[in-house]
Amino acid sequence: MTNMNQEDKILIEKTSGEMEAFSRDKLRRSLERAKASPAIIDKIVDHVLKELKNGDKTSDIYKHTFRILSDNERPSAGRYHLKHALMELGPSGHPFEKFVGELLRAQGFTVEVGTMVEGSCVTHEVDVTAQKDNHHIMVECKFHNQPGVKSDVKIALYVQARFEDVAKKWQQEPSHGQKFHEVWLVTNTKLTIDAIRYATCVGMTAIGWHYPEDNSLEHLIEQFNLHPLTCLTALNNSQKQQLINQGFVLCKKLAEDPSVLKSAGFNKDEVEQIIQEIKELCHLP
Repeated sequence: MTNMNQEDKILIEKTSGEMEAFSRDKLRRSLERAKASPAIIDKIVDHVLKELKNGDKTSDIYKHTFRILSDNERPSAGRYHLKHALMELGPSGHPFEKFVGELLRAQGFTVEVGTMVEGSCVTHEVDVTAQKDNHHIMVECKFHNQPGVKSDVKIALYVQARFEDVAKKWQQEPSHGQKFHEVWLVTNTKLTIDAIRYATCVGMTAIGWHYPEDNSLEHLIEQFNLHPLTCLTALNNSQKQQLINQGFVLCKKLAEDPSVLKSAGFNKDEVEQIIQEIKELCHLP
């Protein structure tokens, strides 16, 4: 096994192309967040350290880790796969918009996805509109289906410009424009420092991967048990896409209506296996 001194010197390649020192603790923390058992965490860390060499890609380490989890603890594999699962909601951004709508519904909002709204200069298709207690929110979703891509300040500037155009229309013609009290930017990847700084400055709520710390995208998913169906290890990529094309994005919805899985061609044993994984992943009775 690679000892700690050797491990400290090993550089691995991130999806962005940057090189960083491999961290055993970082791997452990990611597995703990996925709620893997201590025994499986030890097994995976030992396996990775035995195979690790200078120049390895983080994507290869991920694949090895995910395979071992899938073979031993499927619900943990689903949680570990969450960031990639969100990217698998593509290739278009519409399923992610539906997914964000479901997250807002879970927080008590009345939601519409894909609404045409008049601005002062042009008409905008707003990804999600949300309302609660007469408070109206314009939500713009930025979906990326490639790892290593961040939502930068240009995206935040674009979202704010759309919001200001819509707000100007309402101020000019209150009876004809759509009133929004605030704008949110929700992305499935990380936000750059400048994007966060700008959003904070103009009063925009920004939600992404690992941001904000107590209300990040993954935190909301875990809080409301709204895991995308692409988390499921019992489904292959084509089966996931088939269900997405039918309008499904949540694991929970499949558990509520197992007949969807039967009509998709799964036999009784396969349906039971999928439902069991969903129950364990989403903490359902």
